[in-house]
Amino acid sequence: MSGFGPGDPFLADCPARLAVELIADKWTVVVLYGLSRGPVRHGELIGLIGGISRKMLTQTLRRLEAHGLVRRHAYAEVPPRVEYELTPLGATLIEPIHMLTEWARANGDAVLDALDGSPDAHRPHGADHEDDRADEAGERIP
Repeated sequence: MSGFGPGDPFLADCPARLAVELIADKWTVVVLYGLSRGPVRHGELIGLIGGISRKMLTQTLRRLEAHGLVRRHAYAEVPPRVEYELTPLGATLIEPIHMLTEWARANGDAVLDALDGSPDAHRPHGADHEDDRADEAGERIP
């Protein structure tokens, strides 16, 4: 018995789980941070972030807009100009992002050291470790 029950954080249909799934995307936190100092145009954001394709940035911005974290503002100008900015809801994530950044600064080397020393560090994602496979009764599955 796990000790978890309905309504506990991170279980199905829980707001905490939704939040983690939202920010667990590779680019979400980086895009949110890129918007943290004010409105930015799409091309500027690509240059600021680095390593993200136009398509991926567009997908990420649309997802964040759909979740109410980013606002898209299209100006009626020639040539057209579009800027993205955090909504008040999106801005509430900046402090937790700062906290994660500080944790990474303080513990990043330890995580990398653990990866370097782990025999599983180079195992493909999702690959079963021989000792990890067991049936419900705890019997090892060959």
